[in-house]
Amino acid sequence: MSTQLVETAKVLPKGQITIPKDIRATLGVDTGDRVMLVSDGDRIVMMNPATYALEWLGAKMAGKAEPAGLTSEDEVADYITDLRRAARTP
Repeated sequence: MSTQLVETAKVLPKGQITIPKDIRATLGVDTGDRVMLVSDGDRIVMMNPATYALEWLGAKMAGKAEPAGLTSEDEVADYITDLRRAARTP
């Protein structure tokens, strides 16, 4: 089971809050970075936007590798590398 961090933050007059240091460290965010706020029923989940994007993409791509003939994570990684190289080639 993962360790839960529980922190509080006070909402200031302009709707701003200070994200506690331990939470910022867990999210991997620093001054000037953006955070993703995702509504999940009666909860708001704060995430690093890169993590959110990877989770979203993973969910969209679930079950697509095998029908494309990619049978291992290494084959998927090689395929992505090849696509990136092709995109950079004029």
